[in-house]
Amino acid sequence: MIRVWGVRITFHPFFVIIMMASLLTGHFIELITLFAIVFIHECGHAAAAALLGCRVVSIQMLPFGGVAVIEDGGNITAFREIMIALAGPLQNMLMVGVVWLLQYGNLGDPVFLNYIIQGNLLIALFNLLPLLPLDGGKIVQALVSLWAPYYTTLMWTYRISILCSVGVILVAISRWLTGDYGLPLNILLIGLFLFYSNLTDYRNVPYRFIRFLMNREGAFARHAATGSLAQPIISFPAKPLDTILRLLKRERYHMVYVMNRQGRIMAVLPEQRIIGSYFQQNGDKL
Repeated sequence: MIRVWGVRITFHPFFVIIMMASLLTGHFIELITLFAIVFIHECGHAAAAALLGCRVVSIQMLPFGGVAVIEDGGNITAFREIMIALAGPLQNMLMVGVVWLLQYGNLGDPVFLNYIIQGNLLIALFNLLPLLPLDGGKIVQALVSLWAPYYTTLMWTYRISILCSVGVILVAISRWLTGDYGLPLNILLIGLFLFYSNLTDYRNVPYRFIRFLMNREGAFARHAATGSLAQPIISFPAKPLDTILRLLKRERYHMVYVMNRQGRIMAVLPEQRIIGSYFQQNGDKL
């Protein structure tokens, strides 16, 4: 483990094994170049997060890529999440521009420079696919959270991503069964990685949502400072608290109108009251 400017840089054990194996197969330069591209990509995420006031916990180098772990202290808005997600592919495009300048000046090995360009384009385009946990999937998730309830956004974006991951695995298996042995192994490994990541994140949705609720005080402060209008939520006295809370939207502040069966307003409660009551009564059942 290496620590740079307070950020841990860790290497998965299989990452080290792959590097050692590449020495024996004679592909070390190509592989280390590809992982350097991935590392710069993740540094782009980390730098954007730090500039936007988010704490970067670590940069993890995995056998099939990398990930910048960012601590969500409740201040990551949809806009910030989109900017952080775009920062990674932006680094790839900047590297492509630098290499093009080198080629224009006839500097460096043309074959190696073309490899760098292709590697950057491949990583950038792959990460922009609208599938979690890729950058494109995070952008889509952030955009959907602007108009859909946050809990619903989390549940359905991960469910769709899990189904797409299964589709990738099935494509790889079908190509192998039809005798196409060119890419199925790579596609299968990518599909398995995406499936495992999405399944893990899907299981953690309740914890992520609880963290969202615990940080809603910051949302109230932001909306109070800007003077934006509260969005109403209509409820009835017997409606479970968790059902009401699952209607909260990420970039909105809510007032809950409790109505009787005759349609008359019985009470108007700020969302903090509902959240506080929920944690007092059954916060562990979400």
